[in-house]
Amino acid sequence: METKVISPKGKEVKIGDSYPTVIIGERINPFGKSGIKEALERKDIEPILKIAEEQISEGADILNVNVAAFGVDEAELLPFVVENLAKRFDVPLCLESRNKEALRRTLDIGLGKPIINSVSGEFHVMESLFPLAKEYNAVFVIIASDGKGIPKEPERRISIVGNILEEASKYGIKKEDIIVDSIVESIALSTKAAENTFKTMRAIKSQWDLNLILGASNISFGLPMRNFINVVFLSAAVLNGLTCVITNAKILKPYIMAADLIAGKDNLARRYTSYMKSLKTK
Repeated sequence: METKVISPKGKEVKIGDSYPTVIIGERINPFGKSGIKEALERKDIEPILKIAEEQISEGADILNVNVAAFGVDEAELLPFVVENLAKRFDVPLCLESRNKEALRRTLDIGLGKPIINSVSGEFHVMESLFPLAKEYNAVFVIIASDGKGIPKEPERRISIVGNILEEASKYGIKKEDIIVDSIVESIALSTKAAENTFKTMRAIKSQWDLNLILGASNISFGLPMRNFINVVFLSAAVLNGLTCVITNAKILKPYIMAADLIAGKDNLARRYTSYMKSLKTK
C-alpha cells in the first residue's frame, strides 16, 4: 500500500512497506518545556518556526502540528501557525486536531495533501471528520479506540479499526488515504503493552494491508532513561510493519535508519551508509 502526502508547495512524501520509515516531527505542540504554549498565547510565530526548521534539518519528513491547549483558541491559532509554516518551509504537514472549525479554516489555506490526525471509532468524530478528509483530499489517521478507553485486547482494537474502515467506505475514502494507529501504552502500566501493539499491527497488515503509524515514545511514559526503551521499541515496531512514526528526529533518526536496514528496506545499505557519512561531516 502506498500513501502519498504532499506539501502546500508540492513536495511529495511516500509512505509504504517498500519505502524508508517516514519520520513525522513531534515537537510543535504546547506541552513540555519547548515554549510553544507561551508562543501561542503571545501569537509569536518565530519560536515555532525555529523548532520547525530544527526538525527539518534533523531529518523529519513531515511536521506534526498541535496547538490544542487550555486557554488557546484552536480555531484561530491552528490556521495561523500552519499558514506561516507553509510560507516558510516546503514540507508536508500533519494536523493533530479534532476541532472541525479549526481544521476547515486550516485546510482552506490550501495544504496540498496533508494528514489529519486522528479519527477514532466514536460516531460523532467520524461524522465530523470524514467529510473534511474527503472534501480536501486529505490522508487521515485511524486510531484503534472508540471512546470507551484504550482497549487492552488486540482483537478489540482490530474490531474497532474494521468498524471505522466500514464507515469510511461510505464516504468513498480510498484505503491508500488511511493510516492506522494501533495504539501504544506505557510499558510501566501494562506489561504486555508492546506485545498488544505488535499483534494489532500484524493483524491490520494481514487483513487490510494498510500503512501503520505510532506515537512511539508513549511506550516509555513514566519511566527513567526513556530513550533506551524508545529505541528498542521503535526498532521492533519497524520489523512488525511500521511505516511512519511521530517522534523526535534528532534523537531517533539514526536508529530508524538502522531499523530500516535490518528490516530489508535499504538496498545494499546505501541510505544507512550515506546518512552516517553525512553525520561525520557535521
